[in-house]
Amino acid sequence: VANTGFLSLCAHGRVTGLAVEAGAALSHVTPVWGGRTLRKGSRSLGVAGEQLSRHLQRLLLHSPREPSVLQALTKQALTQLKEQCCYVSLDYEGDLRETGSHRPARFQTPDGHWITLGKERFCCPEPLFRPELLHHSCPGLHQLAGQSLWAVPDQARRLVLGNIVLSGGSSMFPGFPERMCLELNFLFRGAGVHVEVLANPKRGTAAWAGGSMAASLTSFQHTWMTKGEYQEHGAEYVHTRF
Repeated sequence: VANTGFLSLCAHGRVTGLAVEAGAALSHVTPVWGGRTLRKGSRSLGVAGEQLSRHLQRLLLHSPREPSVLQALTKQALTQLKEQCCYVSLDYEGDLRETGSHRPARFQTPDGHWITLGKERFCCPEPLFRPELLHHSCPGLHQLAGQSLWAVPDQARRLVLGNIVLSGGSSMFPGFPERMCLELNFLFRGAGVHVEVLANPKRGTAAWAGGSMAASLTSFQHTWMTKGEYQEHGAEYVHTRF
């Protein structure tokens, strides 16, 4: 067992940095220094792919379309619809006001019906940055990343800032890396730094790729939780180990 934030960094060839993970069930922000996770700076957000799929379904059902087609969408078809048609806006409020600023997209359901998406395309992933849209009171993923970076010791912060990696399937929305970069630079304005994020095209499976790399190198053994430790201490030991 190993921390997914650390593994995401491994997939990008790093052992120090900040992993911003947007997955299926949860989103996480994990600072890592020399292969060890800094628990004090770790953050989580209860908005991820599953919640965004349900949000998209609600958005579509509230639009003037054929409700029977939308209600018949399977979970798999809804996920495909989200992945193929949705994107993150760089100016959410502006795009809401300017109806002509976004192009509609069409999606064919497995039973042959067509669905046209308008503003739902960029409204779907917006709760990652504005959890209040799903009635969550916590900060957005970019704000949690900012909190995490400020929790990193001063002497390590600049190096961590230079190694911010994105991972997870919900980070694959077009516009997500650009929006994260934009928001972080706004948060750190006046601090004398320019924030860049690393967004590998295969970041959707970065944790798995990093796991393969870490498991094949003996130099990473100190970052693992072994089967023996699990059997000796039980499942709760993960909270001590990581």
